[in-house]
Amino acid sequence: MNDDAAALAATIGGRVRHERQDRRWTLDQLAEAAGLSRRMVVNVEQGSANPSVGTLLRLSDALGIGLPALVQPPERALVTVTRSGEGAALWTSPNGGCAVLVAGTRPPDVLELWDWTLAPGDAHTSAAHAAGTHELLHVLEGEVVMEIDGATHILTTGDAAGFAGDVPHAYRNESVIPARFSLAVLEPGVGTTAIGRPR
Repeated sequence: MNDDAAALAATIGGRVRHERQDRRWTLDQLAEAAGLSRRMVVNVEQGSANPSVGTLLRLSDALGIGLPALVQPPERALVTVTRSGEGAALWTSPNGGCAVLVAGTRPPDVLELWDWTLAPGDAHTSAAHAAGTHELLHVLEGEVVMEIDGATHILTTGDAAGFAGDVPHAYRNESVIPARFSLAVLEPGVGTTAIGRPR
């Protein structure tokens, strides 16, 4: 991990540990609630893992706090500003692609705003999110191939789409130039249903 990734992993690990201890949960209880191995939870808390977005979503859902809370300071402010370059890069590809969480709200209705870049040949596949999740995607540059529950849609610069995020979905760049898009994800009712919802 580079220095930025290591710092982010340490921040996430500390927040997961704080939230777990605040609930007086053991490592095993959090692992069971999140549907993860105990070893994975230990690695995340120690900052020694570079967890996938799916793993982070499972942890944030189990804790009932929403993904943005794992990477933002636990303080409430009227306005939270994320300066250019300060977002949390939670996915990267060997080709240079990157997904940066640039803003988010707190539970119960968690809204995430992402800045995605897919390098040529990049693909990101996501399992179905929690029931009721919705996503909005707006292509800023290039071409994005979306696959939503088995159906393929091709979006080019300026195109936008809205879709249910509680079905399997994927984003791909099959062109020879980078693609960039904004993604908003709404997950209603975080922390108001049974813990350990599948992701």
